[in-house]
Amino acid sequence: MKISVWDTYVQREDGRRMHFDILVPDHQKDEKIVFGFGMEYLKSKSVEISELTTEECRFCHIEQATDEIAEHIAKKGYDILEMENCD
Repeated sequence: MKISVWDTYVQREDGRRMHFDILVPDHQKDEKIVFGFGMEYLKSKSVEISELTTEECRFCHIEQATDEIAEHIAKKGYDILEMENCD
């Protein structure tokens, strides 16, 4: 499965900057849907921001998904790769 990687940076209330990738099927090109996935993830981490925009989240590249990532995407439509300050 080919996936699109959306590079995302969000400023947290504690001053740290979160960095994570939103992973979606490569045919998913609707920014609003991708941003919605990001907001869902942030809510699960109790990080509140008013919205995600192209300022925080941008398409980066397409790559081949691992089996584990493909499984997560098949279940919920997306996956998250936590990079920095996502605790």
